[in-house]
Amino acid sequence: MKNSLGGVDTVLLLGGRSEIGLAVVARLVRGGARRVVLALRDAEHAVPPDLPAEVHLLEFDAARPQTHPGVIEAAAGLVGDLDVVIGAFGVLGRQGDYDADPAAAAADVVVNFAGHVSAGLSAARRLREQGHGTLVVLSSVAGVRVRRANFVYGSAKAGLDGFAQGLRDSLHGTGARVLLVRPGFVRGRMTAGMRPAPLSSTPGQVADAVVAALRSGRDSTVWVPKLLGPVFTALTLLPRAAWRRLPR
Repeated sequence: MKNSLGGVDTVLLLGGRSEIGLAVVARLVRGGARRVVLALRDAEHAVPPDLPAEVHLLEFDAARPQTHPGVIEAAAGLVGDLDVVIGAFGVLGRQGDYDADPAAAAADVVVNFAGHVSAGLSAARRLREQGHGTLVVLSSVAGVRVRRANFVYGSAKAGLDGFAQGLRDSLHGTGARVLLVRPGFVRGRMTAGMRPAPLSSTPGQVADAVVAALRSGRDSTVWVPKLLGPVFTALTLLPRAAWRRLPR
């Protein structure tokens, strides 16, 4: 349960190696969270991060949706009610590789979209039963309007973004909520070697925005940085012919 001051006490991170996810967790622990569950692949051989909190590791595979309800329940069994559940798993493939290997494209879409649907519905059921808690969904500006340069990845994020909005509406009035996060280009391990896009950010900056939104206590959509909100509002109005000419 939340602590006596209404702060976050328990956190579940789905995608326990995510730079953004771990940055959010670290900030929540500094803010008073005492119990953390990191769900990740090969949990048996993972090394827990050095956090001043009770940390548990659970096996989690985004590509095995049949296991996701059990992961959520196992996490609750370890720490009790889940105050915050963060969905921070995914893969960033290259469009050229997907063009050459459609099966690989489909496999990555399973992780980037279907895995979040299964894990998100499982988490939402738990939060609804508790009557409180927040599911943080890490979407992307890549899904707001899909570019030809990364349209497989972008289309999966577009699906995830729509799923998060619908799930938020379905939970309205239950005490549970959904925080939808739309970062732009994030400079980190996943994007190493890539040229940063304009208005890029760091995992820490995304985490700061997430924690600030969690403290607000409202259902919301968070753009990181904030300026991307009006920028993409304008870009969605750009004629298709002009959109196609954007650099790859």
